[in-house]
Amino acid sequence: MKRLFRPIYLQKRFFMILTALIVGFVVSYMVPNLFGALKVLFFVLVLLLIVDIILLFGSKGKVQGHRILTDKLSNGDENPIQLQLMNGYLFPIKVKVIDEIPFQFQKRDFLLETKLPSGGEKVFHYQLRPTERGVYSFGSLNIFAVSPIGFLAGKHTFGQSQEVPVYPSFLQLQKYDLLAFTNRLHEYGLKKIRRIGHTMEFEQIKDYVLGDDIRNINWKATAKRGQLMVNQYQDEKSQPVYSVIDKGRVMKMPFNGLSLLDYAINATLVISNIALKKQDKAGMFSFSDKIENRVVAERRSSQMNLILETLYNLETNFIESDFSRLYVDVKRNLNQRSLLLLYTNFETMDALHRQLPYLVAMAKQHLLVVIFFENTELNEFVHKKAETVHQIFEQTIAEKFIYEKKLIVNELRKHGIQTILTKPEDLTVNTINKYLEIKARGLI
Repeated sequence: MKRLFRPIYLQKRFFMILTALIVGFVVSYMVPNLFGALKVLFFVLVLLLIVDIILLFGSKGKVQGHRILTDKLSNGDENPIQLQLMNGYLFPIKVKVIDEIPFQFQKRDFLLETKLPSGGEKVFHYQLRPTERGVYSFGSLNIFAVSPIGFLAGKHTFGQSQEVPVYPSFLQLQKYDLLAFTNRLHEYGLKKIRRIGHTMEFEQIKDYVLGDDIRNINWKATAKRGQLMVNQYQDEKSQPVYSVIDKGRVMKMPFNGLSLLDYAINATLVISNIALKKQDKAGMFSFSDKIENRVVAERRSSQMNLILETLYNLETNFIESDFSRLYVDVKRNLNQRSLLLLYTNFETMDALHRQLPYLVAMAKQHLLVVIFFENTELNEFVHKKAETVHQIFEQTIAEKFIYEKKLIVNELRKHGIQTILTKPEDLTVNTINKYLEIKARGLI
């Protein structure tokens, strides 16, 4: 990259020596014999300063720097950033690196230091965790080169502003996608769900291997072949799976930097991909006072990219969500029985009872799973030791809210509605578990 004008910055070593000389000159008024030696040291200091200027700015060498970014960042994840440095001077230098990272991170103490031999290269790696979707702007990469003399630093500025979008957690998507391919989903807490009954489609007859369900032995084929043969089944395909995201004000609550809305968005991206891998149709839409961001459930190759772009632009509008409008839209537009994964949040029984008639009505036509969140901060607060009457009172109120969450689960189940009450950080795992359980039980 083109090297820009390099300002000069005096370093700590220069000020320390200059301070020592000033103190020496003050002392020389009382000890005149010191004055001559101090004058020599002062001229040596000036000479070294000139030599330092020549080394840093008069020689042909220079420092090169380059920032390497991915084309997009993953929301809620640690994203790697790479800095490449190269020393083109004919002598070793000490470098200080200040990268102008986006203001959203509020990281004002970014500083990297290292030493580079002549012609040497160095690669720095650091990570950034965005907590909001949108466009993030990186500024310049500033490198301060200090010669072995150490009196001055020459500033080298590289690059212009770089903008990179922050998308829903595609790193999480890639992780679960790989585990799904290798049948290792259980390593991240995903349950192995036992299949119930035979509500699956017949696929083929194959040789029996250890671990196959003996109830699937095909005795007729076994008699013909003279060895054990079993029927192999596959999940019923092409079932519509819709992620329904409440983007009202209840989903703006933050946990560990991410809002509940962003947790739901990240989970939607992963479960849509899993559904497509299971040969189902994946779709989504959001709602508050109206239905928006609709992606019709399909199995086309471009479906995941369409869902990703739709989720990227999804924002809360800070108003109360209208579940009656949601019910009307579902009844009007979803003619085939579908799995509806409804991401919302209820804090009290009163809040649930206002929306319960619409949830019950939707559950009659579709398989509805209501997904809402534990208040993990309340859980931590309740387990702290109370030392005053006021703290005991506050913990009692907190326990009441926690208990109401459990009552909400029981009330929904009483009406035949599937539920997931989850910590925000466990949302994706618990949603996948529920989907696999529903597939295994043949509920859709």
